[in-house]
Formats: sequence, structure tokens, C-alpha cells
Amino acid sequence: MRSFSFCLFAVIFPGIADAAETIQHPLDLTQSWVGLLSLGVFGFAYVLVILEEKIHLKKSKPVLLAAGVIWVLIALAYAQKGLSPMVEAGIRHNFLEYTELFFFLLVAMTYINAMLERGVFEALRDWLISKGLSYRSLFWLTGILAFFISPIADNLTTALIMCAVILAVADGSAKLVSICSINVVVAANAGGAFSPFGDITTLMVWQRGIIEFWDFFALFLPSVINFVIPAAIMQFALPEGSPQFCVINQNALKYGGIIIVYLFLATIATAICFHNFLHIPPVYGMMTGLAYLKLYGYLLDLKSQGWNDDTELPPGSSTSEDPYSFDVFQKIAHAEWDTLFFFYGIILSVGGLGFIGYLELTSDMIYGELGPTVANIIVGVLSAIVDNIPVMFAVLTMHPEMDHQQWLLVTLTAGVGGSLLSIGSAAGVALMGQTKGQYTFFSHLKWSPVIALGYAASIAVHMWIN
Repeated sequence: MRSFSFCLFAVIFPGIADAAETIQHPLDLTQSWVGLLSLGVFGFAYVLVILEEKIHLKKSKPVLLAAGVIWVLIALAYAQKGLSPMVEAGIRHNFLEYTELFFFLLVAMTYINAMLERGVFEALRDWLISKGLSYRSLFWLTGILAFFISPIADNLTTALIMCAVILAVADGSAKLVSICSINVVVAANAGGAFSPFGDITTLMVWQRGIIEFWDFFALFLPSVINFVIPAAIMQFALPEGSPQFCVINQNALKYGGIIIVYLFLATIATAICFHNFLHIPPVYGMMTGLAYLKLYGYLLDLKSQGWNDDTELPPGSSTSEDPYSFDVFQKIAHAEWDTLFFFYGIILSVGGLGFIGYLELTSDMIYGELGPTVANIIVGVLSAIVDNIPVMFAVLTMHPEMDHQQWLLVTLTAGVGGSLLSIGSAAGVALMGQTKGQYTFFSHLKWSPVIALGYAASIAVHMWIN
């Protein structure tokens, strides 16, 4: 029966069927001009990504071009051997990987933008400011909130929200902004490491089916250690006293903001249930959840059509503008498109280098000779220098022989390793821009030994309890 099915498939899709027969034996191009030139192209593109803040070139542009060039070079090499169908199958495989990630993130970003527009995060910020807490209390509260919000919202959005609170109460103290920003970056990255929704790397591992949803929570205690140890030491560098009173907006939260929060939680629950109980890829649950937001947007639109200047305002609203005006497609349009296209370039580029044979070579060198524990610790350090997304995708593509505990370890190290340097995570890079020179690469580097202590302790705790 299986042979008959394959024959029928071969008749309908001859190119893909040919590729399916030969894809298991790709050419080794690691020593050829194609492989070396592809490696050079990717390396140069990533240098431009690292220099994004200096040269003001969006990070997606060089990697998009690199992805195209690498696969064209591969196609030329395979065409000479009459193996072009293998290239087509290889591209389709990597493109499917990206497509699942793209739509998952697009839905998450749409919800985050909707909550931003409804004033949810601004209301949270104002609530924190209104409490009149001391500098040390704000240091711990922003860190703890970053740790627990990032597993749901993602580490980048969480860090930006907490940074807005810090800037609002810092009274112009660059030292306070710097220390609190470092704490938020470490907390957001640590919180994102124990949830499939907290970081791109954990999302990729979950969607691959390597670690089940609930198994990620085995990393909770190591993540707590990673955050608490540096915070406990850094708190002694904080100034004494409390921030001065800040003017806040009592009506920041717009109509429907809380409902959208519940819809987002329902969307996450849908994705989890689809994957755990029905064995449907999580992205389908997220797309179903997008329908929740669209339907609620339709209800708001009906209210908006019946609204005029004489209509009674909903509770908490003080604006003369239409409080029900809401356009879902505007929220989709405001997604981080540069980030989404950056992921495309990275996945296709790294996938191309894997197709050439470099990832298998790297896997043999690192995992084969050093062993999985040392290799996974190195992965975390590399993620602070390069970025955890290409590093983690390379590990997933190599798929070294590791047990469940080691896959949890590399998920942890790739997630929290980026905290070692300010450029090692999207949260750190974003806060350097948001604080305008108050939190810098070197101010973060000053505390890197303390953060490294938390990194080592989190690994030790994981090896002990898991």
C-alpha cells in the first residue's frame, strides 16, 4: 500500500518525488567554492546586522539578500550534477519551517499591538508609578513583572514596557536607569526561557515537537536562579530614597482593553490544546485565536457605527473621540515586519549552510568531541555574541543525539545566555535605543561577571533537579 501511494505521488508530483528519493544524500560542498563563498556571504551579512545601530541599515535587508544568494549558489552547483529537484525540496522544507513561525508570531504581534493601542500596558505602567515605591522596590517589582510577563507577551515587549516605567521614575539618574535596565533584560530573558511563548528559540523547539509544552516548566527554577542572583547583587548599587511624584494618566485604559487580554490568553490556550490534545501544529491554534480578535473587532465596529458626539462615553473614558474605533488590520500592519523578515533571512540562510554540509560538520566537531553538556553551555555563550535565533536554529537543524535533559539545557542556555551582553538579545538592543545612552554596552559589560554567575548557577541547578 505504501509503495502504491508513493508511485501515485510520483506521478502527480514527479519533481518532489525525485527529491524525496535523493534528499537523504546531499552533496558535500563544504570545501568547494560554493560552500566557502556562501559562508562568506552569510558572515558579511551578519556583520551588517550587528552594526545596525551604527549604519542604520535594517537587519532584515542583508540577511534577505544573503538567503537568496546562498540558495542560488547551491542551485548552480546541483544543476551541474542534474540534482535540481533536491534543491527545490530543501528550500520547501526550510520555507515551511519559516511559515509556521511567521504566522505564529504575526498573531502574537497583532494581539500585542491591540493591547498597546487599548492602553493596557500604559495602564500597568501608571499603576506602578502611582504606588510611590522606593527605588529598590521598583527595581525588584519591574524585574519580577518582567520575569512573569515575558513568558506570555515575549521578552522584547516586556522589556520595553518595564523600561517605560523606569524612565518615568528615574528623575534623570543614568545610573538608576542603567542598573534597572540590566535587571529587566536579565529578568525578561530568564522568564522567556521556561515558556514556549517567551522567546523565539523556545517557540522553535516547541513547534519542532522536541519538548512538550508542560516540560518547559522544568526550567522554571533554573530561570528564577538566573534572574535572582544578579538582581540580589546589583540591588546594592541602587541609590537610596524614592522617586518624586510623576504625573500619570488615570484613563489610559481604553474600552475593550481587558477583554482583548482575555482573548489573547484564550488564543494561547487554543494553541496549547490544538498541539497537546489534537496533535495539530500550534500555529493553527494561533490563527484560530486571531478570529477571536477579528470577531471582537467586528462588535466594536458595530458600536462605533452607532457612536456620535452626544453618545454617552463608556466608564473610564474621558476623550471626545470615538472610544470604540478599532481596526484589526491596522494592528496587523503595525507588526514588526523587519523582525519577521529577519527571521526569514536567518532561517533560509542557516538552512542553506546546513544543506551545504556545514552544520553536520559543526555538530561533529562540537557535540561529537566536547560532549552535549559542554557544547550546550558554549551555545549559550555564543548566543550572547551572535544572537540566539541563528544559533538555536543551527542546533535544531543539526539535531545532535541528545537526551531530554540536554535539550532542556540548550533551551535554557540559548534563552538566558543572551543576557551576558547587551547585544545578545532583542530586549537588550531595544533598551539601549529606548534609554538614549543611559543604558549602554559598557554599562552592561560592567555587570557581566555577575550575570555570568547567575548563568552558571542556573545550569548547575538544572543539572541537579532535572
